[in-house]
Amino acid sequence: MHHIFSELDLILRTGRTACYTALVETRGSTPQKSGAIMIVYPDGSQVGTLGGGCVEAEVKRRALMILDHGTAELLTFQLDSDYGWDDGLICGGRMKMLVDPIRPTDDLTYFRQLSDAILSDRACTEVVVIDSEKSGGHNGDRMLIDDTQRTFALRGTNIPPHSLLTNLKPLSDRPRPYVVDGLSFLPYLKRCRLIIVGAGHVGQKVAELAAAVDFDVWVVDDREEYCNATRFPQAKRFIVGPIDQVLSGLEIDSDTYCLIVTRGHNHDEEALYHLAETPARYVGLIGSRRKIKMIFEDLLQERIPRAVLEKVYAPLGFDIGSQTVAEIAISIMAELIAHRNLGHIPEQVRKSSLMDEIIQHTT
Repeated sequence: MHHIFSELDLILRTGRTACYTALVETRGSTPQKSGAIMIVYPDGSQVGTLGGGCVEAEVKRRALMILDHGTAELLTFQLDSDYGWDDGLICGGRMKMLVDPIRPTDDLTYFRQLSDAILSDRACTEVVVIDSEKSGGHNGDRMLIDDTQRTFALRGTNIPPHSLLTNLKPLSDRPRPYVVDGLSFLPYLKRCRLIIVGAGHVGQKVAELAAAVDFDVWVVDDREEYCNATRFPQAKRFIVGPIDQVLSGLEIDSDTYCLIVTRGHNHDEEALYHLAETPARYVGLIGSRRKIKMIFEDLLQERIPRAVLEKVYAPLGFDIGSQTVAEIAISIMAELIAHRNLGHIPEQVRKSSLMDEIIQHTT
């Protein structure tokens, strides 16, 4: 998502013409969900996707027509024999798209406010009127609401509908896109920070994947020859020093994810000691069940509360039979994405707790 807004920013700074398209509502089974964005250029090239296939091709065709002459439109597609036969999308779902032209001669204040907010990592909610009768607004009107419920940008003809603030979900709850009373709510959430403790092969591969799915990556290690921009070109920050010292003072909030993937048992235990009781949204520890049990038992002796250790994801990652470093990294990232997007780990892939085994062993 971030790369699309970087592209939008470039368009605005260079005075190029393009068309901004967004998926603002889905119902039933669809190849893409609300919040997807695609930018279309006059030559037919694009950045981003709305799901591919016939629907995307039709949106692109309409976007090119609107660029020549026209204003913002809402397009609705039913995935039946009209849209989807060629690529197997006859699934009965419905998709509603916003198509909005960007021309250098137009007032583009709204687009500038939108791209600035996303690229500066300021959480906000975009609200799009998709049903004028239900909402009382004008179809295609858009507005941006910050985390204090202040409207800071408006693109359209009407003031925001009265029902908007009533239905606005707090951004601190990290809501997914939703539709209420003819309004499409598209939250743009703060990027989660991912602190990777351990700059070895697994940490390196996880960092690469994490950056691609919009985590801000920080890397911690006591070895500068491993913890550097050459090995981690996607990382935002490198913290080199003794693990106990750098972690004890590191800023960690409720949007922080922590992975412990160091080179040894002692470093893992040291890192977990400092991270377990922080406000981090997620703390995960790599390793065998035997090693993790030993670390947990040691930390219980160090008076780390049992309830705190029960929240640690260990062994981290989904069980996909991983063998290689790449497979291990994929299993870890699948778990992180699920936790970030769903707020929990799905029941069907949740691992049994090691704490029950430890309690039985120590009683």
